[in-house]
Amino acid sequence: MSTAFNAPIFLKLGGSLITEKMHPHTPRREKIWDLLRQIDIFRQEQPDTPIILGHGSGSYGHVPAHRYQTRSGVSSPDQWLGFAEVWAEARALNHLVIECCREYPSLGAISFPVSSAALTRNGRIIQWNLKPMQSALAQGLMPVVHGDVAFDERLGGTIVSTEEIFSSLASTFPPRAVLIAGIEEGVYQDYPENTTLIPVITPTSFFQSKGQIKGSSVMDVTGGMLDKVTRMVSIVEQHPRVFGQIFSGELPDSILRVLRGEVIGTVIRGGSMEELRDIA
Repeated sequence: MSTAFNAPIFLKLGGSLITEKMHPHTPRREKIWDLLRQIDIFRQEQPDTPIILGHGSGSYGHVPAHRYQTRSGVSSPDQWLGFAEVWAEARALNHLVIECCREYPSLGAISFPVSSAALTRNGRIIQWNLKPMQSALAQGLMPVVHGDVAFDERLGGTIVSTEEIFSSLASTFPPRAVLIAGIEEGVYQDYPENTTLIPVITPTSFFQSKGQIKGSSVMDVTGGMLDKVTRMVSIVEQHPRVFGQIFSGELPDSILRVLRGEVIGTVIRGGSMEELRDIA
């Protein structure tokens, strides 16, 4: 069996995009179907470009995760019951997304939850057998990952965000692009006023001005926008050729447009600001 495949695109559908994040356990099914429709069109246009699809937990996992503070660690019996509850909520949304994928069978979507296969230390993935995912990519299938609980050597248990999963996967499957679709148009330097969009972020510019990037207007136990940008910057530092983008999935056909290479929202990549002036 061949294991060769082109560099994949990492694409995340944010929890605030695929659920009503202010209303617990409320999916946006029509939106999910539309986003998957766009992915399916691109997959048919470029069948040799693998996609690893990720999604957030939105109004599912974040509610019990906040209640039990699972991200910070798990030790007491009540916390372990909360850990199981967060897992069940994350799995429920992932199951819904996979079921929606079945409307587009050519996607070949198959789930790879970290809770069943990965081990973390202080929230960082240190062990994960990725050979099954490698086989899935080699056979033209689309792996699906999502924010999930994980057993942790130091914390007992924790929560791993989709961006952290992408960061871990990048070591084994260096991506050609990391695309994060949410409800915001990009990264703002004056959140929550949202009048000034940051067009380009580099590792240098990020560390000079990360204090301007705020969290999230809704419950987000994994750190909101600042954490997303931090993880993206980490990926482009390790893989300078990677092109990152944070953009709004609410815009018409924005997923398809970005997959095709259009620049929308905020670009995150290596290089100096002078080198990237043409993008801005």
